[in-house]
Amino acid sequence: MQLAKYSFGTGDRFGLQGAAQLEAIRMAKAAGIELAIVWNKSQREHGIVGTVPADVRREADEAVRAAGENIEYHVDADHINLTNVEAFIEPSDYFTIDVADFIGKKAADADIADFIAKFSRYHGQLAIQGIAQPLTVTGDRLRAIADKYLFAVQQAAAIYRHIADKKGAGTFITEVSMDETAEPQTPAELFFILAAIGHYHVPLQTIAPKFTGRFNKGVDYQGDVTRFDQEFSDDICVIRRAVADFGLPTDLKLSIHSGSDKFSIYPGIRRAIAAHDAGVHIKTAGTTWLEELIGLAEAGGEAASLVKRIYRDSHSRFEALCLPYASVIDIDRDSLPLPETVEAWPHDRLARTIRHDQACPDYDSNVRQLLHVGYKVAAELGEVYLAALIKHRDVVGRQVCDNLFERHIKPLFL
Repeated sequence: MQLAKYSFGTGDRFGLQGAAQLEAIRMAKAAGIELAIVWNKSQREHGIVGTVPADVRREADEAVRAAGENIEYHVDADHINLTNVEAFIEPSDYFTIDVADFIGKKAADADIADFIAKFSRYHGQLAIQGIAQPLTVTGDRLRAIADKYLFAVQQAAAIYRHIADKKGAGTFITEVSMDETAEPQTPAELFFILAAIGHYHVPLQTIAPKFTGRFNKGVDYQGDVTRFDQEFSDDICVIRRAVADFGLPTDLKLSIHSGSDKFSIYPGIRRAIAAHDAGVHIKTAGTTWLEELIGLAEAGGEAASLVKRIYRDSHSRFEALCLPYASVIDIDRDSLPLPETVEAWPHDRLARTIRHDQACPDYDSNVRQLLHVGYKVAAELGEVYLAALIKHRDVVGRQVCDNLFERHIKPLFL
C-alpha cells in the first residue's frame, strides 16, 4: 500500500465531521492538488470520548461512500505501541508507531557493536546533496547515536512485525514517530535512525522527527522559523540519501505532528517541498473539535450558551484537563477571562475569541488552548453536545471545511 505524495491527517473526536472534512479535500482536488485524507484518533481520545477504533473506520467509509468520488483515504492507529495496538489492527490501514518513550534506552551491546560495524563506512565527512555542510561522522558520534536510538528502532521493528503478522505485509502504511521527546534530532541522527530502520527491514513511508521549537496543540508554531525552515529542508535531503543507501521505500516523506495551525512555518514547508519535489504528511490535532465550537458559537442562542458552559467547566477543571497535555500547551492561566466574563459576551465575540485569526484583536490563544483540552467536558455532556452538532450541522460544517481548506490546504499547497 502506498500513500499519496501529499497527505493530510484529520482528527474528528466526535465523529460527525467526515463529510465537511472531505469537502475540503474535494475542493483541493478541484484546484489541482491531490491529497490523501487520513483520519486519526488516539487511544487516549477513544477512552475519553467513549469510542473504539472501528468507529473511525465506519465514519471514514461512510463519508467517502456518500461523497461518491474516488478519494484516497486511510484510518490511522495514532501513536500506538504493543500495549494498545490490538484494537486498531483490523480497522486501521495506517499505523503511527510511537517509540519516543524508548529513546535513550540502550540496546544490547552486541546489537550496538553490529550496528557500528555495519555503518562505520560512513566515518569522516558525509556529504549530502542539498545540505551546505557535510555531516561529521566519528566512531564516538556513531556510538552515541546507536546508544540513544537503536533500541527505539528495534521496538518500532517489533511493533511493525506484530502488525504485519496479523494484517499481512504490504497491506498498511507505516509511520515511525519520534517527535514527543525533549530534543530535536540532528540531520546526522536522522540519517542513522533511517539506517537502523532499513537494517531492521521496516518499510517506512513516513517519519515524524522532533523539530526545533514548540508545536503546541491548536495554535501557531513557537520558535525560530528560519531555523525550522533549514531543519525541514535538511531532513528532506537526508531522507533522499537514506532511501538510496538503505533500500527504504522511494515515497518516504516527513510527517509534521501537531501540524494544525502552524501558520508561520507553512511558507517554509511549501518552499521546501517544491524545491526538492518532496511529499509531506501534515498531521492535525484538535482543530476539528475547536471548529465545532466556533460553529456553535456562530449559531448563537442555546448553541452559544453550550460553548460558554464548556468553557466554564473547563476553567474550573484547569489542572485535571491540562495535565495530560502539559508538554504541548502553554496557557497563561492568569490571562484567561473569567467564566462570568465569557458568559456576558455576544455569540460573535465568542466565536472570534476561539477562531485562530491572529489579526483579530479578540482572538485569545489561552482560551483556544484551554478549550482544546476541554473536549472531555463535551464528551461528558454526551447526547447534549452531539445533538447540538447535528442541529447546527450546516454552520459547523462550514467552519470545519473552511478552516481546513482556507487556513491549511491553500497556504501549504495552492
